Amino acid sequence: MDSNQLTDHLCVRGQVTPEDVAAAKDAGFTRIVCNRPDGEAEGQPDAEDIREAAEACGLTFSYIPVSPGGITPEAVQQQAEALREADGKVLAYYGSGKRATVLWALCNPEGLSVDERLERAKRAGHDLSELRDRL
Repeated sequence: MDSNQLTDHLCVRGQVTPEDVAAAKDAGFTRIVCNRPDGEAEGQPDAEDIREAAEACGLTFSYIPVSPGGITPEAVQQQAEALREADGKVLAYYGSGKRATVLWALCNPEGLSVDERLERAKRAGHDLSELRDRL
């Protein structure tokens, strides 16, 4: 399963398909978090399709959609709760994985410094330097 690791318990990636879910389980993930709103791109699987595949594999699924420029305090809180409640590794996804990374950096469940969050995001392929003041 191709993903970018942010912490020992969280990886992010682009769009997940129902066919990817079994590979996620095999890779040790116990929860999938979808941050991509349904209908954002043509041919994109609906979150409900991913939920059904996840539950069929015994994984927990959370749907916390955020639109471009629409990351709200409520979404950050929901993401923090989903990460806190996870009983193992979490795979969070979006179209490219960037908004899933932004949500993680904003909720900061590990209590990391701003510089550490920016560095981990960069290693995962996402430059969040424009968010430094919000972190």
